[in-house]
Amino acid sequence: MKEISIKSIENIKIGSAENKEAGTGCTVVIAENGAPTGLDVRGGGPASRESELLKPTAAAQYIHAVLLSGGSAFGLDAAGGVMEYLEERNIGFDTGITNVPLVCQSCLFDLSVGDPHVRPDKKMGYEACLNAEKGNYADGNSGAGTGATVGKLRGMDRCMKSGIGSYAIQIGDLKVGAIAAVNALGDIYDWKSGKKAAGLLSEDRKSLADTEEEFYKTYDAVENKFVENTTLGIIITNAKFSKTELCKIASMTHNGYARSIRPVHTTADGDSIYAMSVGDVSADQDVVGTLAAQVMSEAILRAVMTAEPAYGFVSAKEL
Repeated sequence: MKEISIKSIENIKIGSAENKEAGTGCTVVIAENGAPTGLDVRGGGPASRESELLKPTAAAQYIHAVLLSGGSAFGLDAAGGVMEYLEERNIGFDTGITNVPLVCQSCLFDLSVGDPHVRPDKKMGYEACLNAEKGNYADGNSGAGTGATVGKLRGMDRCMKSGIGSYAIQIGDLKVGAIAAVNALGDIYDWKSGKKAAGLLSEDRKSLADTEEEFYKTYDAVENKFVENTTLGIIITNAKFSKTELCKIASMTHNGYARSIRPVHTTADGDSIYAMSVGDVSADQDVVGTLAAQVMSEAILRAVMTAEPAYGFVSAKEL
């Protein structure tokens, strides 16, 4: 097993666009030839587009792009720019009249960072596609991770800056990679050591507190829980799988979320994972699902470890 760049996986292009001043952005994965894709949503508050396409019972067997973005539900407008970019290049499902690009999208909530009235839009989605031609994807404070934060149970005053992260491995001909935009309610842990890496800050903001311990101080029902969260992930593999098999792989990948984020999959998160097949390598579904959970855990860790302090929030680098 060897580490490789997420950008070295064939048949995809990955690009990002962002507004640094406003604290938001988007990241696109384009599969011009189409890619069978599955989805598993575990969070209680997702903001998403075209998710029904990825159900095993839906007719479409492949899609052309997955977009991760900030902006909460407002950010769903950015997919229009991805569609425009693909249509201009005659990429899409042939309806006999025009090619209709199939673009799925999930958004995280970053409106409490920077300017809440600036969100990813059609122009930004199109720009991300242009940047994909250059392969501009980078971990840290970019793309969908521009306004990402973690550890928000006690509000924005005690959270930390996060970002977007990636990790990929190769075994023989098999490649499995992950991208994670980490905007969690909970704390982030190093999946290998169990050590906490980022999350809820102490009241003096000089050390880490514990979100689970804070949770357990009261079990009274909360009507308006802090909902400015969601971790978004994409698994990309060159192994050949059907949409139904990829839904199972996406499901197994949530084990990576559980190893790295505590608490996770709450009603205040919209935690979602896509799984894309972009090659023809023959591989066992359970092996790939197990690897997917591992690379996702590492991508989550790298999202917080590569994040730079910004917008008044400290990062793991500072602590």
